[in-house]
Amino acid sequence: MAEPKDEEFLDDIEQAEAEAYEVEVEEIDDDEAEIEALRAERDEMKDKWMRALADAENARKRADKQRKEAENYGGTKLSRDMLPVYDNLKRAVEAMGEKTEENAPLFEGIELTMRELLNTFRKHGIEPIAPEVGDKFDPNVHEAMFEAPVPGTKVGEIIQVSAEGFMLHDRLLRPAQVGVSSFTG
Repeated sequence: MAEPKDEEFLDDIEQAEAEAYEVEVEEIDDDEAEIEALRAERDEMKDKWMRALADAENARKRADKQRKEAENYGGTKLSRDMLPVYDNLKRAVEAMGEKTEENAPLFEGIELTMRELLNTFRKHGIEPIAPEVGDKFDPNVHEAMFEAPVPGTKVGEIIQVSAEGFMLHDRLLRPAQVGVSSFTG
């Protein structure tokens, strides 16, 4: 009778080993599941970090672009308001006619003021658009004030310049005002 007890004892050991093995396997499975969960969390955090980094870089680039635009084009309203001053100075020079001994100081004063205004414009990126009679009309920088059939000209040719235009860096501040030929003969 002693033998069956010994076999039961061995069966108990095998069962205990099997249970211990199952516990170890469960613990390993739990550890692997926890590692996988941590990896997934790490990947999610890394993705969020990369997105935040990209958003910050985009915000920096956008701010740089806005700063440059404000620097280049912030004075647009003031620039437009100064254009009639230039026009009036130019009209004054034209109205005075020829320079004489009597009007020389006034003539020179107005011309000097006009040159200084143009130098200030250039310093701030404002360049005049000064088309000549005979140039081709360009709707991107010219504004047609009238059309007239002038013999000896081609269609779309500038026949008169009413006012100079101005560019602020790469933007049109004011188009040059011109008369355009519509002659087809």
